[in-house]
Amino acid sequence: MMLIQNKAGNLATVEINQRKVDYILLEWHESNKRILRKITQSGKEIAIQFLNKNPEFTEGDILFADDETIIAVCIQPCDCIVLQPKNMFEMATMCYEIGNKHLPLFYEADQLLVPFEMPLFKLLAAQNFEVQQATKKLLQPLKTTVTPHNVGISDNLFSTIVNQQNLLD
Repeated sequence: MMLIQNKAGNLATVEINQRKVDYILLEWHESNKRILRKITQSGKEIAIQFLNKNPEFTEGDILFADDETIIAVCIQPCDCIVLQPKNMFEMATMCYEIGNKHLPLFYEADQLLVPFEMPLFKLLAAQNFEVQQATKKLLQPLKTTVTPHNVGISDNLFSTIVNQQNLLD
């Protein structure tokens, strides 16, 4: 079994040359797992241990490379809800409904993507949003920069925004 504790680059920025690329297939929800056991497409057993940090695996991340082989991440497509907001009000409303359900949200080519969930699909369709079901790779998660509520009394979203605006002035 091969132990992986660091990433070694990405296929988009590394010369492959004559090396064979062996993929490890990950589901979108496994892309932030610090400890995983997987088998590559060629049958090599891999143990992933990122004990001190979140790996945030992305498409093409290289987990191992030598003169003959590269082991890289391939995020698998999944059923998802595809939303095409027509304006900023629709964008805000869609994000509010998705956030209210505490579901992960992804962004790609001016579309919002959410892992498929029938109740959310029906809710958004009932609100007359342009909503579709499709199989896609969930690659670009939207991340929040909101601090947790228990940081301190004066540390809330509003005060953070005001403080950032004061720094810009």
